[in-house]
Amino acid sequence: MNKELEHNFVELLEKHQNIVHKVCRLYTNNYDAHNDLFQEITIQLWKAYPKFRGDAKFSTWMYRVGLNTAITLYRKSKRTINTQDFDGVAFKIKADYYDDTEEQQLKILYQALHQLNDIEKALVFLYLEDKDYREISETLGISEVNARVKMNRIKTKLKTILNP
Repeated sequence: MNKELEHNFVELLEKHQNIVHKVCRLYTNNYDAHNDLFQEITIQLWKAYPKFRGDAKFSTWMYRVGLNTAITLYRKSKRTINTQDFDGVAFKIKADYYDDTEEQQLKILYQALHQLNDIEKALVFLYLEDKDYREISETLGISEVNARVKMNRIKTKLKTILNP
């Protein structure tokens, strides 16, 4: 590949890398798995970048490649051993005055999201990223109507999980 293509890719990846980190957070539960998935998604983005035509926004294309990579690896990992919980490994320092309400709410939300199947996770992720149903349907390769129906079912499922 030429240097200009490589430069453009690195620039776009740096600009939008939070997308990849969010996908990794959703599909992994520890630091090492997060880093491995981030690396794998980056490799897949790099391999696919020469074919990126610009029909969709780069970020939309990045969501699609990232989610597809995560889902593929997630399905493969279902056949392997479980890893240690992310929060059990992460070291946190909390000051006495620190209000961790939001952090605890996010932890509960992620625990609920980890109970969803891979496609449901992807749909909720895009929804929480404020993507409209048109962009969600483009990213996941489903119709807008299907995305809306699935989202309504997921909302009901999450309510059941969060309020047993």
